[in-house]
Amino acid sequence: MKIFEAIRKDHDIQRKLFDELIETSGDSERRTQLFEALKHELKIHEDAEERHFYKPLISDDMMQEHARHGIAEHHEIDELVEKLEETEQDSSAWLKYAKDLQHKVLHHLEDEERTFFQLSGKVLSEKQKEELATKYVAFMDECRNGVAK
Repeated sequence: MKIFEAIRKDHDIQRKLFDELIETSGDSERRTQLFEALKHELKIHEDAEERHFYKPLISDDMMQEHARHGIAEHHEIDELVEKLEETEQDSSAWLKYAKDLQHKVLHHLEDEERTFFQLSGKVLSEKQKEELATKYVAFMDECRNGVAK
């Protein structure tokens, strides 16, 4: 497996969680569960991606601006998550913020999949793509299993 496939699998998890979350209503147990799962996925994905994808690319002249942009978007996503955490789940503002977050995350995922992956594919060797995937997946598994304990 290459790094792009590993990241794309997690992108699909995030898309699915958003689809389900946006369909919930009010201050329900389901909304709370989905939001907690989404927050966790976003956080561990962000950490794994910055460590095992962006960091190795940021020193490359062609990739530096793109990597910094991706990291900046992660921070914007974190801010929207915080806004959701501070808002009552049964208020109409909560769903608006959730949709804003969904829009931001989906934009970020598309940027990565359509631009960043192609550019980084030219910079990374096949061996690097596989090694980064191994490290990325191991980190994600560790984070997911750590929460389950």
